[in-house]
Amino acid sequence: MSAKSEKSAYQEAVEARVKALDAQVETLKAKAAIAKADAKVKYQEQLDELQVKQTELAAKLESMKGSAENAWEEMKVGVESAWSELQIAFDKAKTKFDDV
Repeated sequence: MSAKSEKSAYQEAVEARVKALDAQVETLKAKAAIAKADAKVKYQEQLDELQVKQTELAAKLESMKGSAENAWEEMKVGVESAWSELQIAFDKAKTKFDDV
């Protein structure tokens, strides 16, 4: 497999994971929308943290898209790190949503 096709396949896989997580975030947003006032504040804090992590991951993916074919492997580490941070933030938010 060429470096270009590996890069494309990796990007598509990450974008699919992001899309699936985005759907789960939307579910949390729906829960927040119908929550009582005190719970809404807690939910919004978690959603704000998720938004920051989503934005960071999106920026890393965009950088990767514009990277040279021989440099994308190095950028992959940053994308994986951002993905991991986003997943941790989502898990934390989901736990807090489930507790309220």
